[in-house]
Amino acid sequence: MKAIEMFIRRIFFYGAFVLVAFAAFEKSANLFRYTLFGGSFTPTKLLEFAAIGLLFSIAMQLHQIRILLSSKPPDSPK
Repeated sequence: MKAIEMFIRRIFFYGAFVLVAFAAFEKSANLFRYTLFGGSFTPTKLLEFAAIGLLFSIAMQLHQIRILLSSKPPDSPK
């Protein structure tokens, strides 16, 4: 299960950066009055999808950190 969670987290993380790159290319193409996606996805819509993916990835990472911290035994007093 940990391997699947890590794989999904990485897909969302790297996918978000790919969407940001697509948004940058789409915006630069729009400056020259071209479009890469036929007008169906605007750069702002791509950035919104990237932000959602990155937020989901961060939430999964924080959840994993919380699980790891709760399973550690507390430090003994010195």
